Amino acid sequence: MNLFLKLLFRNRLAAMGAVVLGAILLLVLLTPFLPLQDPDVTATADRFKRPFTEGHLLGTDHLGRDLLSRLLHGTRLSLAIGIAAALIAATIGSAIGIIAGYFGGRTDNIIMRGVDMLMAFPYILLALAIVAALGPGLMNALIAVAAVNVPFFARNIRGITVGLAGREFIDAARLAGMGHGRIILTELLPNVLPVIVIAMSTTVGWMILETAGLSFLGLGSQPPQADLGSMLGEARSAMISHPHTSIVPGTMIFLIVMSINLLGDGVRDALDPRLRSGALSRPRATTLVERQGEIPEETDDLLAIQELETQFHVGNRIYRAVGGVSLAVKAGECLGVIGESGSGKSVTALSVMGLVASPPGVITGGAVRFQGEDLIGARYETLRQKRGDRVAYIFQDPLSTLHPLYRVGQQLAEAIQSHHKVSNAEARARAIRLLQDVRIPNAEARVDNYPHEMSGGMRQRVGIAMALANEPDVIIADEPTTALDVTVQAQILSLLDDLRRDRGLAIIFITHDFGVVAQLCDRVAVMYAGRIVEEGPTQAVLKAPAHPYTKRLIACVPELGGGRRALAAIPGLPPVVDNLPEGCAFAPRCDKAQENCRAGDVTLKGTAPRAVRCLYPEVAV
Repeated sequence: MNLFLKLLFRNRLAAMGAVVLGAILLLVLLTPFLPLQDPDVTATADRFKRPFTEGHLLGTDHLGRDLLSRLLHGTRLSLAIGIAAALIAATIGSAIGIIAGYFGGRTDNIIMRGVDMLMAFPYILLALAIVAALGPGLMNALIAVAAVNVPFFARNIRGITVGLAGREFIDAARLAGMGHGRIILTELLPNVLPVIVIAMSTTVGWMILETAGLSFLGLGSQPPQADLGSMLGEARSAMISHPHTSIVPGTMIFLIVMSINLLGDGVRDALDPRLRSGALSRPRATTLVERQGEIPEETDDLLAIQELETQFHVGNRIYRAVGGVSLAVKAGECLGVIGESGSGKSVTALSVMGLVASPPGVITGGAVRFQGEDLIGARYETLRQKRGDRVAYIFQDPLSTLHPLYRVGQQLAEAIQSHHKVSNAEARARAIRLLQDVRIPNAEARVDNYPHEMSGGMRQRVGIAMALANEPDVIIADEPTTALDVTVQAQILSLLDDLRRDRGLAIIFITHDFGVVAQLCDRVAVMYAGRIVEEGPTQAVLKAPAHPYTKRLIACVPELGGGRRALAAIPGLPPVVDNLPEGCAFAPRCDKAQENCRAGDVTLKGTAPRAVRCLYPEVAV
């Protein structure tokens, strides 16, 4: 609950809506206890008194009734009717949507075609027809407003339920012998409840407007009973001569509806698990830079990451995802970056071209130099020109990074045309050649395929082709073979190695697999808790690992033909980077750790090209 409130009030407009709505609710709850005049007592001698008249703070209406008293009682009634209509519509509509989405087939068709028929009528005409059939009255207006909003909830919740009904946890519930009713109540309802709450929070204001509209037409509350809509309806004849009689209820309707809508948007954002990081706004085009300290000097490497520090600021917490990483790669060289999940490999890679989402990501130190030019804090145009042109990325899951609605040829052509002025025909021909380069058979036909029409291995080849589209100098491959089978993985690695040698590409290859490192990489850097703990030539590191963490990682790799060997997992878990331990971050999991390992910072030491961050290394470097 505390997290929800923190996320809600980070949105200033939502916080303002909550304050205004809270004040209105408090006022109407206290209405019976306030010294107000009777809202229904007429006094024709006091008709149309102006606001701030003695005894009538907001003036009087055409019958001399006190507007403040009628406003508070009318607001109380309008809020009650609007909330009640929302609850009724949400309950009935959600039940219909869940049943239709869960059972599917004929049940779904019959129910949803009925819902479609209701949605085919203009909602206000349908509400008028219902009130005409039932007769004027506030309760009948409530029924009409709730009824016309049932299809909205049914359609929305049915769409969510269809996606959930085919999930594995529903199949598991059926296999466990649960009945339909129990599955709906215990498995489906908890998953769709946040959506129902969000829908209600964003539609209560609209239902209050609809009820006020019916009352304005004389079909809602009946004299002498007052709600906001009937007050507006009674004041319309005096709108020009005595505008305060319209302004008073109109302003209250505006405040209620606006505050509910603002609060509803905040509730929607705060309940969305994808926004729990606190990023309630759109990410910036480049990562936010707040560098502190000195900027490292230029080097002669093609790409040099120098003392890079990247953090995530979430509320009062600071997650130090990358804590002073230095890496460099030259033309034609392949550098492997390896470590457990959460060690900072991907964040380091994304920081190179300012692709870490901000908020909450912030680059707080170091430099990234491409051909000597510092990219940290560079203008967006500069980064935009180099992204995909000079420095390209290959991501882990091409099915999520490729656009599902565009053919792969169109996407390859777009990658080319965004950096070079070429005709559509030339871009298509170039796309076909790229597919041929990455050894996709029948490239002329495959260029018109959608991503879902290709296998995982072929999609990954398309991702490689897209990275090669503009003949970049550097490719950053973020675990591009993790989800592939062994045969396809070997083909992808062989392809990358051939392209590196033929084109002189520099490759930074992020992986969990030492086997991949041994096959492709010239050098390897081992990361742990956002820092480099060991670096050196691949064969030297594999044969004689210096850091205990590297040794334990290599010990987890099975060896064919090596006889029986215990594959001992590394005990414990990587540290949470918002609460890193003092000294060596690996010390709590290391069987060689001493007291001085936990006492202070451990620096990266060694003789080039070997380096290790350890006070008691396995071998001297």
